Amino acid sequence: MAETFEHFDLPAMSKADRNKLLVSLVLPRPIAWVTSKDAQGVLNAAPFSFFNAVSSDPPMVVIGIGAQPDREVKDTLANIRARGEFVVNLVPEELGEAMNVTAANAPPDVDETKIAGLELVASDVVDVPRIAGSPVAMECKVFQLVETGGTGTIVIAKVVWLHVRTSVFKDLEKLYVDPAQMRLIARMHGAGAYCTTRETFVMDRKSWPLEG
Repeated sequence: MAETFEHFDLPAMSKADRNKLLVSLVLPRPIAWVTSKDAQGVLNAAPFSFFNAVSSDPPMVVIGIGAQPDREVKDTLANIRARGEFVVNLVPEELGEAMNVTAANAPPDVDETKIAGLELVASDVVDVPRIAGSPVAMECKVFQLVETGGTGTIVIAKVVWLHVRTSVFKDLEKLYVDPAQMRLIARMHGAGAYCTTRETFVMDRKSWPLEG
């Protein structure tokens, strides 16, 4: 029996329903745990799952930042606009609860890193610290801000410095990474579902002409 499909006219749907579908279907989504500073130097930390690396030449990442219901823009976006730089920290399992604390809708003058009890380390290029417990941190400078015409903004940024915990590498000289050592978590469906990245499998890439 053939599978049946449901069909959706996304532009015609409500914002809430569009979001519900997209975050439930595009899985898993890596998490950008962004540290940033406002114009007065107040630090902010917040997670975003509309995120990925999109280029290696030059090295670039993209983050989708939606609107905040109780203020004009999210603090992270306001900070990025003000300073043009930030740090993307990846989230290991052991810092999942702390990451969840920083997701709370705290007032703009509150430093979420203090509430979450996070240890910070100074960055090398940008004037924003990284999270010490994160196995990977990317210092970023804004390349372009794209207004979507809706309620979101897409941040495209160049990665200007990279920090990777030594234990992540299987072979540092060859830059071979063991993903299991990072113990990262990713976003799944609904309001609070996550997954780990420990269970993986390998498929060798095919060459043309295909054999068999």
